[in-house]
Amino acid sequence: MATLQAKDIMNPEILAVPSDWTVAELAGFFAEKAITGAPVVDEDGNLVGVVSTTDIFRQTFQSDKPIRADMPHDYYLHGWEDKLSPEDLSSFHVEEPPDATVREIMTPMIFKIDARTPISNVAQTMLRGRIHRLLVVDGEQIVGIITTMEMLKLIRDM
Repeated sequence: MATLQAKDIMNPEILAVPSDWTVAELAGFFAEKAITGAPVVDEDGNLVGVVSTTDIFRQTFQSDKPIRADMPHDYYLHGWEDKLSPEDLSSFHVEEPPDATVREIMTPMIFKIDARTPISNVAQTMLRGRIHRLLVVDGEQIVGIITTMEMLKLIRDM
């Protein structure tokens, strides 16, 4: 194991996502591919960040949510419905905000390592950064990804 390098355990299949996808599209992609994160690319294919299920969770449960029109609380309706005409009532509605995009929830910091990085340094980088995926580069070219799954497979196979 002491001689293993990042290129020896990386996954060369990089599943990048567009920065203009909605969070719903991203969640569907993660479920379809059975992954928990991916690099993010802009419309020109340039790497701009990384997004994960943690980012989805943070956006979904920690953002300010408006009151939904289809689920009003009794406090807001009690007594009004019989005092206003149907036309007046229909003018009172809360619009749903547009879906957040990947660009809005992604982490712009990109952790990458050289393909020749020793595995012990790969592990140290992941632990220090408290991250679950590292992009593997050869020069400026991204050649693979190492996730915690690759690290666990390495441990299993030892």
